[in-house]
Amino acid sequence: MFPPQIDRLSQATREALGVGPDVLAAAVVVGVVLVGLAVVVARRLRQSPGERLRDVLREYDEVSVLLHPDPDADAMAAGVGVAKLADWVDTETTIQYSGQVRRQENRAFRTVLDVELECIDHVTDISAEAVVLVDHNEPRGFGGADGVLPAVVVDHHPGDGSAEEFTDVRTDYGASASLVAEYFRDLNATPVPPDRHDSEVADPALPTWIATGLLYGVLSDTARLTRGASDADFAAAGYLSPGVDEDLLSRIADPDVSTETLEVKARAIAGREIQGSYAVSDVGSVSNADAIPQAADELVGLEGVSAVVVVGDKDGTLHLSGRSRDDRVHMGRALDAAVGDLPNASAGGHARMGGGRVPPAVQADGTREVTAPRGEQLESRLFDAMDGELQ
Repeated sequence: MFPPQIDRLSQATREALGVGPDVLAAAVVVGVVLVGLAVVVARRLRQSPGERLRDVLREYDEVSVLLHPDPDADAMAAGVGVAKLADWVDTETTIQYSGQVRRQENRAFRTVLDVELECIDHVTDISAEAVVLVDHNEPRGFGGADGVLPAVVVDHHPGDGSAEEFTDVRTDYGASASLVAEYFRDLNATPVPPDRHDSEVADPALPTWIATGLLYGVLSDTARLTRGASDADFAAAGYLSPGVDEDLLSRIADPDVSTETLEVKARAIAGREIQGSYAVSDVGSVSNADAIPQAADELVGLEGVSAVVVVGDKDGTLHLSGRSRDDRVHMGRALDAAVGDLPNASAGGHARMGGGRVPPAVQADGTREVTAPRGEQLESRLFDAMDGELQ
């Protein structure tokens, strides 16, 4: 029943419109619901990204924080950051990945900060129904990956992936760790200085080891803020710096370099082909594919070289890694133009750095062989792509 005043008004309204009491009551209910939805939407629009992500994580009892295959320091740093945000709202997390943690700095990151990661091979290994993708926006690298519909995506790479509840993809950021640092800043988290305990700073506290990891994630993906860094990356570094443990940071950033990595760098330099200021180098077979991007980092620092692609193969898969200091060369697009049309190939990345893989073909006798062009044919395609002649 309506109050008498409303009932008299509703009666007059019904008579004017020629509708019954049930129809008017239903209209009132719908109006109330719409007003409620408008209030919720307005509140959401006023929230910062960090507040929205926190509220989304609160909806779940458990989530899987899923890193990209062969995760790097930026992915691991962003992953532990998201896990901490989930912990604040009593949501359990498992950080998972496929492939291997291989590059020495990445292994040092995991060991020094004691990061707990769980390796998966198939979609059935994912620990929770709700999945948070970190540092990539489309699931890949394990069986059944194309069937995963993430609840959350946090990334800085180009791509078409999105999530059901929360999508934050900012390609102008140099690192995913910068986005996660921003979430903590949105929530007024205080980075804990290395000589103090979490309980000694204002709540919520951002632990030293997470602040240190996030800063290294920013530094590693931006070549110490010298490549592809935005104002947001510098702001993230500044926000995190009071909580950084310099000893931990040094142990992560300067691990021992393997003999093979040094040898691959030497082969890349000695075997480089030069056209103008562009370089291409094929280092042949490697046992550690992460030596290839490290060789590219070394080669692009040579005098007179503004863009470079290093090629190598491991177990029949061709790996390409590119670096650019040349505004004319968008390395991600160049690599995609060079090999993207090959069967099963994948390539892409940012303006300053990119990568690609061409898996082997299985022959009739069961052997796996590299099917991508090599030698002069591949060099020609790479040089043409960097010159903009391949689109």
